[in-house]
This record gives sequence, C-alpha cells and structure tokens, in this order.
Amino acid sequence: MDFLRNPEFGARLVTLMAAFVLVLQIAMVGQRSLIVNVRLFGSQSFLLGSIAGVIAWYNHAPHVYIAAGLTLLIKSILVPVLLERLIGRIGIRHEIEPIVNVPLSILISGGLTLVAYIVGASFYHPEAGAGAGTLGHNTLSVAISVFLIGFFMMINRRKALTQVLALLTLENGVFLAAICLTYGMPLIVEMGVFFDVLVAVMVLGILIYQIGGSFESMDVSKMRRLRG
Repeated sequence: MDFLRNPEFGARLVTLMAAFVLVLQIAMVGQRSLIVNVRLFGSQSFLLGSIAGVIAWYNHAPHVYIAAGLTLLIKSILVPVLLERLIGRIGIRHEIEPIVNVPLSILISGGLTLVAYIVGASFYHPEAGAGAGTLGHNTLSVAISVFLIGFFMMINRRKALTQVLALLTLENGVFLAAICLTYGMPLIVEMGVFFDVLVAVMVLGILIYQIGGSFESMDVSKMRRLRG
C-alpha cells in the first residue's frame, strides 16, 4: 500500500480522472437526451469530488475533504436527482436541434480544448518537480477546457434546462482550477458557493417549470415573443 503515499501515483490518478472529466464534457456537447446529460454531469461531478479527495489525501488538507464531500453529495447526487425529477414533471426528454449541429459542435469543442491547452501550458512548469505540492497543477488546461466548452454549450443550446446544465459544468471548470492550483478556497467561501449552486438549481428549476407551463416548450428562443 506504499503506492498510496507516492505523489507520482497521485499525480497520475488525478490526470486520469481529469481526462475523463474532459471526455464527459465533450460527450455532453454531442448528447441530446436530457436524462443522459444530467447523468453525465453527475458523473463529471463525482470525478471532481474524487480529484479533490485525492489532493486532500496527499496534502493533508482537511478543508479540501469537506469540499470533496460537498461536491459528491450536492453536485453528483442531489442536483441530478432534482433535475431528473424536473424532467419527469415537464415531460420533455430530448433537446431540440442546437444552433450549431452536433458534428460541428464537437469540432468546436476540440478547438476550444486546443486553445485551453495552449493557454494552460504557459502556467505549467514541470521542472518544479513532482510532489504533493504540485499535485494537479497539470490539469489547468482541462479546467479551462471545461469552462470554455460549458460557455459554448450555454450559447449553443436552446432549452432552458440544458443551459442550466451548461452553467453548472462551467462552474465545475472553475472548481477544478481552484482545487488543483490553490487546493481550495477558504472553507466558508466553498460552503457559500455550494449553497449558491443548490439554491440556483432550485430557483432555475422553478423558472424552467413555469416557462414550460406558459409556453408549452423549454425553447428559450420563444421568449422573444414577449418583446413589445
């Protein structure tokens, strides 16, 4: 079990999980099923919580354990359950055609990933040496990629629910950057952020339900009819 104390093993584990986080983000871009998208988000959040747990283990950072636990509880379990119940109530299970078609959307996501790796490379200095203190620093490019792709999803999707998911994945990118570069914000800030996420999901869920009831659709482009 000595390998569990080896920072090099921890770095490889974090890198592997971060790679899967990026794969799940791109999979969400190409997925039109709302239920599958919600579950992909839950899986991505589970991996983020696991990354935080690994970083906490190697750096002996108790407050990061709390951030990991909150991520697993709220973003990988509670939020997906709330969103799946919302989907069941509104009775709409598939996204309409996005503004940019799926093949081109995936190609754009690949381009954004390339940009993120070019930007992130300037912040990564492998000559600093491997160790607990640098664990996860090489995942900044993944964090930027998740952020950029999440922002693109918000612009590209028409349904309010998938735009909410895009916003949540964008926040996942910010969380990954914070947890890997600074090993977490102050605990009170982290708890405030998670509380804000939970409240935002509940408020947006109510808003989506009201939009569906008023317009018989979650296509936000139909709200243009409200203009005078």
